[in-house]
Amino acid sequence: MNVDGRIIDFLKQHIGLDVTSIGVSAIDRALRQRLSATKLTMPEPYWQLLQGSATEQQALIEAVVVPETWFFRYPESFSALTNLALKQLAELNRPLRLLSAPCASGEEPYSIAMALLDAGFTAAQFTIDAIDISPQLIVRASAGCYGKNSFRGDFQSFRDRHFNETTEGYSLSPRVRAQVRFRTANLMNPATLSSDTLYDFVFCRNVLIYFDVPTQESVLRTLIDLTHKAGYLFVGPAEASLLSRQGLQAIGVPLSFAFQQQETRSKTSTLPAHKPKKSVPTMAKPIANLATATTRKAPSKTTPVLAVAPKASATVVATTADDVGIIAGLANAGRTDEALRKCRQQLEQQGPSAPLFYWFGLLHDTTGKQSEALDYYRKALYLNPQHSETLAHLAALLEARGDVAGARRIQARAARGVNKHG
Repeated sequence: MNVDGRIIDFLKQHIGLDVTSIGVSAIDRALRQRLSATKLTMPEPYWQLLQGSATEQQALIEAVVVPETWFFRYPESFSALTNLALKQLAELNRPLRLLSAPCASGEEPYSIAMALLDAGFTAAQFTIDAIDISPQLIVRASAGCYGKNSFRGDFQSFRDRHFNETTEGYSLSPRVRAQVRFRTANLMNPATLSSDTLYDFVFCRNVLIYFDVPTQESVLRTLIDLTHKAGYLFVGPAEASLLSRQGLQAIGVPLSFAFQQQETRSKTSTLPAHKPKKSVPTMAKPIANLATATTRKAPSKTTPVLAVAPKASATVVATTADDVGIIAGLANAGRTDEALRKCRQQLEQQGPSAPLFYWFGLLHDTTGKQSEALDYYRKALYLNPQHSETLAHLAALLEARGDVAGARRIQARAARGVNKHG
């Protein structure tokens, strides 16, 4: 099926979708799904239905927007959050307000709540608003019940503290659920985001990359307007450069992807010197730690080698945590070209490693060079088949390119690794 250009225009108008970010095939699958659900066989009758039905408009949007999320995704963000929140709480002497937008099925706002509660915050010291365009996802998030796919990475102790295992999955404790207020809202419509007071922390991760440039700028302005001058905005790895272009400055914590307005950054320190009374939980193993793992030997002649893999004769040297930290810091600040130069320098000096190829892939991913990103992700997995960050980003990239089956295989591979080690 050739996707009707009117459908593409509709999605751009209503949710700011840049079709190149997910591929026409993803829209084609969503359209076929809705044609089947409505028992229509031709595009024209469906277009007429779409024009006159708000319910069907929402159903099409939800079929296109397939969230990929899990608890404590990018764990360094939550470690940075708890430290920053402790500093804010001491200085402001009032409850903190946080926003998760979009919240999808709730893993992100609930991760925020668990991180703050585990750091010693009381229920009265913070509130979290969580919004999403999808009423269906809001209902799922409010229920607080999750399957195994929502739990990834090495850090799993929070599940024992905050969840009860049931026949349907894992049920979140009422204590955590009470900290989050869910509602339906559209990032494209600032009126639905209106708030009487501003937020101290705003999480908007891995959604801006799907918008066209005017929509990215519009949504970012809205989010900045919702954030206190001294507040913080957290985004996804591929979105750091967008915030830099808007005049925001990275806080300087590698892999946190947290930003603040520049005039505020010049007057404040990055993190508090003191530590919380109750220690912040150790999150999923940071990439910097993965970088120091034991070096893998080159494959034997009988081992199948991917076409994109390094040559078997190459000397594999573990990239140091400091090297990865420098690359991460540059990427986090939106300095993509410098980060790539550092990657090339490390490749020449120390040879290939999984963390290094992961960063090559991520940096190409953020600049829209998807084919190159795929090659580097696969090289990383050749050296370390269970490199968790690579698996997560490769799955997301494959799904964005329309290879749903490939994405599911990578997700299953990641899940096997979690089960094996957890």
